Amino acid sequence: MTETRQRSRLQRRKIKVSSASANRVPAVRPSSHVPSFFTRHGDKIISVALTLFIAAALVFVVELTVRGSFQATLDFFRQPFRPSWATVALIALLFWLLDAVFGRAHNGVLIVAPLLLLLAVVNHQKAFYLGDPLYPTDFLYSRQIIELLPLLVRDRPWTAAGIVLGITVLIAALVWGWRTLRRRLPRLKPRARLWRLAAALPALLFFGSLMDYASFSWVRDRLQIVPMMWDQRENYASNGFAIAFALNVPMAKVSAPVGYDEKAIQAIQSPVHGVTMPGERPDIIMVMSESFWDPTRLPNVSISPDPMPTVRANSSGYSFSPEFGGMTANVEFEALTGFSNAFLPYGSIPYQQYIRAPMPTLANFLKQEGYETRAVHPFAGWFWNRKPVYEAFGFEHFSSEENLPYLEKRGPLASDAALTEQIIKEADATRAPLFMFAVSLQNHGPYEPGRYWDATHTVSTDIPEKSMQSVLSYAEGVSDADKGLARLMEWAKSRDRRTIIAFFGDHLPPLGQPYIDTGYLKDMVPPKREPLKDLLQHRETPLVVWSNRDGPIQNIGTVSPAYLPSILLGEAGIKHPYYTGVLSEMRKRFPVVDRHVLMGADGSETADWSRAKEVAPDVSRLRLLQYDAMFGKKFGTDRFFPKPRQDVLPLG
Repeated sequence: MTETRQRSRLQRRKIKVSSASANRVPAVRPSSHVPSFFTRHGDKIISVALTLFIAAALVFVVELTVRGSFQATLDFFRQPFRPSWATVALIALLFWLLDAVFGRAHNGVLIVAPLLLLLAVVNHQKAFYLGDPLYPTDFLYSRQIIELLPLLVRDRPWTAAGIVLGITVLIAALVWGWRTLRRRLPRLKPRARLWRLAAALPALLFFGSLMDYASFSWVRDRLQIVPMMWDQRENYASNGFAIAFALNVPMAKVSAPVGYDEKAIQAIQSPVHGVTMPGERPDIIMVMSESFWDPTRLPNVSISPDPMPTVRANSSGYSFSPEFGGMTANVEFEALTGFSNAFLPYGSIPYQQYIRAPMPTLANFLKQEGYETRAVHPFAGWFWNRKPVYEAFGFEHFSSEENLPYLEKRGPLASDAALTEQIIKEADATRAPLFMFAVSLQNHGPYEPGRYWDATHTVSTDIPEKSMQSVLSYAEGVSDADKGLARLMEWAKSRDRRTIIAFFGDHLPPLGQPYIDTGYLKDMVPPKREPLKDLLQHRETPLVVWSNRDGPIQNIGTVSPAYLPSILLGEAGIKHPYYTGVLSEMRKRFPVVDRHVLMGADGSETADWSRAKEVAPDVSRLRLLQYDAMFGKKFGTDRFFPKPRQDVLPLG
């Protein structure tokens, strides 16, 4: 009996133990921490990966648009010495910052992607027409780009239609994405917004500090970002569109040249001391003819009759333009100031960035000496910021589209003939000695076929018909400009007052495809850096300096536009410490000063001089004086740009 009870108790205990064991879940020791970590942070990892993927895809599309080559875009991503992945990281950081600001994941894509794509398209078109990439300062004159759109549309209607369609689709997609897709994006919790902000903002601020290309950065060097401000095409090709664009933001800051101080300025001497004016003060008229160039230089092209007989018969030499196909304002800057673009940051436009107050110019000097100073251009006064710039330059009157009487058009723009009559009218109404600066408009590109229904020239060539017709349109405009000069000279010959006329082209025309079809260029625009003999072919424009008493000044040679004030004042018999002193001496040694090359008086070539450790003393002195007058403390202003003598009173 006792044994039976004991067996029963044992059986009950076994049942309890078995039951407890069955109900207990065995503890499983994790073999790895990965599943647990992913469980906790999986959403963040996926979000970061998706952001990086979108950033990489966007950068690829932008570079493809800018470069126009799938292979070149692949090379940008594959080559280790290209900052492609730094660009991807930068865009991703920008995404996260905007996500934090707007409180939704991937909201930044809806803002950054359309903007970058639009900039890439604009960059592509600018490079096509002008050979230069898009700079941040280009937006300062975006209004004038819009004003020129009708001309661009006539030249490339299908491209223009594609751009308009693309922009329309982009805007529609942006509106749809902002109104519809944005609502579906997940909201970010305060903690998620905070970590995005904490990660992105300091990194972006640090990256911004690296964009000062004038100072060395160890981090920038490790990221393979190499500022190439002397060659912007290579700068954009090597660093990519986004980073190169950012590198150009600080270019409005002009650093002082090495050695700039009061002692250095005082050490510069001029062979001319003080200002000397002649007894008879001649009228001085400068005509900068839009895109004026000799089209007979095109190989395998014959134009009949000669489109520029007057200029050819009275040639003084050539102006070496600092630009090709555009950027007229930079040529004006040199011709009116005697300063050089070569001493300014690459891609800068002084009219837009630096002219905010009166500064030494040919107009300011002559106004102080009793001249009436006038400027005329038959387009809007805001174009290239001319109205405030001309005021700062010392022009008392500026006749522009806003206040000019109607000028008859030839083709789509105001004719050179009408502009010439306006110059004569204003000169005849002026009693005091006159300094006038006129900029023509008629022959502005593009040069669409059939621009003139009554063309008076013929073009013989074996290039395609469309290109041949474009050359004809351009040649007809050159002929009209030449006739305008002939009319101005005929008028001046009948005057009693001595009159000096300077006529020159601002740059070669943006002909585009005809350059390639004729074999003149390999691409639409020439490279910025090439041998001097090629630069002369691609930058020289005809120059005439003529007097109604002495005829043309001959054998000036090829000179930078910055030397024109020196040449004109010398012909007028005026002596000036800077213009006919320092500048004249500089011209004897280096008649061409370009940011990539110096041309010696003997035709010698000094390439990439601005990157050399030592610069020729004459060049260094000129750069110091220019910086002092434009940006510095004006140590030499009283000596090199003196005020008029007290006994000189304005005439008239």
